Amino acid sequence: MGGYADILRAPHAARLLAGTLVGRLPHATGPIAIVLFTRAEGGGYTLAGALAAVYGTATAIGQPLLGRAVDLRGQLRVQLPAAVVSALGMVVLAVAGIGSLPLAYAAVFVAGLFTPPLEGGLRALWPSVLGRTDRVHRAYALDAVAQEIMFTAGPLLITLFVSLWSAGAALLAINAIGVLGALVVVLSEPSRAWRSAPREAHWLGALRSGGLLALLGSFFFVGLALGSITVAGVAYADDHGRDAIYGWLLAALSLGALIGGVFYGARRWAGPPERRLLVIVALLAVGYLPLALTPGVVAMTALAALAGLFLAPAIACAFVVVDRHAPRGTVTEAFSWLVTTFGVGAAAGTAAAGPAVELGSTSWGFAVAGAGGILALLVLTATQKTLAGPGRAVDVARSIPDPPARSAENDRNGAAEPGFSSGPEA
Repeated sequence: MGGYADILRAPHAARLLAGTLVGRLPHATGPIAIVLFTRAEGGGYTLAGALAAVYGTATAIGQPLLGRAVDLRGQLRVQLPAAVVSALGMVVLAVAGIGSLPLAYAAVFVAGLFTPPLEGGLRALWPSVLGRTDRVHRAYALDAVAQEIMFTAGPLLITLFVSLWSAGAALLAINAIGVLGALVVVLSEPSRAWRSAPREAHWLGALRSGGLLALLGSFFFVGLALGSITVAGVAYADDHGRDAIYGWLLAALSLGALIGGVFYGARRWAGPPERRLLVIVALLAVGYLPLALTPGVVAMTALAALAGLFLAPAIACAFVVVDRHAPRGTVTEAFSWLVTTFGVGAAAGTAAAGPAVELGSTSWGFAVAGAGGILALLVLTATQKTLAGPGRAVDVARSIPDPPARSAENDRNGAAEPGFSSGPEA
């Protein structure tokens, strides 16, 4: 745990992590906030779901586009304006309501499209803030753990605001807080000074990396597995006649991820991260399979915690792999593609689990999660040769000293997986 404390004591680190988490609150709470607001305005679940889907789709489109803009123009010129425009979209929804459906759809589309890529931006900043590469990759694990906390606390916060004020006021408050979080990040010295490495002009940008495409293919199915659990969990709670059970299952899932992420980042790892990611995803897939047994509530809660245990480690290790495979000058865009792919996969899992439950049973809904985990593993297994390529090049360069911290952008252009040592012992 001393390694995490060392990271947070570094100048600017705590500010950047906290600011990014606060700035991402609108994204973490966006779908549930839209649903609660639509219902409060008298709209049905179909309309609420459609508006939330438009928001999610627009976010998936906007993240890599804005990530590329950050790589080209810097964080201050993109992140803050995007956060303001996104918030204004939600302001239009809160003020105009759902009386004009075209306006409501346009408002949530703008809010989603301009959601700032703070997540990718933070990971691009870590090398210049933390210097030593072992600290950078431990920060990736801390980042994954912090996400679990945010995605658990965010929905609770929005429901608290709704109970204290109203759904419209909650929508305004969350997005105002989000703009303040983005402001905290972009006005920091590291964010203002950060510049991407020179990049080769190419219309595909980060997507010209075969290793990155392989990783995105795998994490689409990891997202699918997670998205299906949210729907199957509701069905499981309905089967047992207690809505609170759904909250217990998601809390157990997050608790497992929290524990796994903390322990993953606290120890040193040998060997290339691509090989380790294969093992972690295999364990993740194995953890999802028993959920289809749908045992009693206590056992099911324990299985949910077990299923979450390897989620944060998988995400943290994926950050490292992205760092190693992103073409030079595309690191923010590459991280944003991972966020987008994971989100699209989660949406697909939500869509697939619904019919599985209705046509089969709750067990079938959880079986979608198991299938997603297995498919994620198969993609990684089939693409190991592609993923191993840059790792070999990096290993050859192990004797080359790390570049100065401020110029470090990603591992492919710097050093081997720092702090999680790779070398002959692997």
